[in-house]
Amino acid sequence: MKHEKSVGGIIFREEAGKKYFLLLHYTRINDKKGEHTYWDFPKGHVEESESEVDTLFREIEEETGLKDVKIIEGFREKIKYFFNLKGTLINKEVVFFLCKTHTEQVNISSEHTGFAWLEYKEAEEKLDFKNSKNILTKANEFLGHKKKLTEW
Repeated sequence: MKHEKSVGGIIFREEAGKKYFLLLHYTRINDKKGEHTYWDFPKGHVEESESEVDTLFREIEEETGLKDVKIIEGFREKIKYFFNLKGTLINKEVVFFLCKTHTEQVNISSEHTGFAWLEYKEAEEKLDFKNSKNILTKANEFLGHKKKLTEW
């Protein structure tokens, strides 16, 4: 069995007292449901000698063009799942960080067909995978328990 590790970001911005989470529309996946597109967070593989944080910032910039992203300290969550790629079983781990940006404009990569800034409930409904919904819920609850995020 092959093991893979990726790092991703649950990115949000605030406007008029509301929080908006960034979702990306991925071009396709081929799994037991067949070939289809899906909505998820920016994420990607850890490259050799990269730290999780290095991967996070590189992937966010590559997939969204966002450069003013800051990590919200105290939130680091992992998901694990298995998938089959051309007959090989892959054990995948994805580490997620919660991040804030002030930038609304997103420049998606060729891996994606669209993006959306959505309030929590809309984002939860749009996400395709249960693991992603759970991570979003944890992030939203974490933000609800933070007193006031330090401006930067």
